[in-house]
Amino acid sequence: MSKPNPIELQKYLSGVDYPAKRDDLVQAAEKNGADSDTLDLVRGLPDRTYEGPSGVSKEIGG
Repeated sequence: MSKPNPIELQKYLSGVDYPAKRDDLVQAAEKNGADSDTLDLVRGLPDRTYEGPSGVSKEIGG
């Protein structure tokens, strides 16, 4: 499974109001047409509140 680049990831998460919970991120990714690999990555994030896009990218990017 390939990881999306940070710009691609933020495109899929556009419209999210931070701080946001994982479920908010999943809903945004689904709404914005994220591919299945990206959706799996977002669904696999730890269930916590993310303060901003950089925190999400850091968590996915490892």
